[in-house]
Amino acid sequence: MEKRIQSLETRLKQLEEQIKEVQKQLPAHSVKPPIMMELIALEDEHEDLFKELEQLKRAAKK
Repeated sequence: MEKRIQSLETRLKQLEEQIKEVQKQLPAHSVKPPIMMELIALEDEHEDLFKELEQLKRAAKK
């Protein structure tokens, strides 16, 4: 379980960096759909992994 937690934490950090990079590409006006779709996909994956990580951490404490 500890390896999975470390793996999730590493992936979350990677996703956070990717999200920051995509956000830098967002223009002030007329956001391009592919960029917005990429950002949404990254944020969705981040949210899912964060939830899984929290569940694993709670289970490890028991």
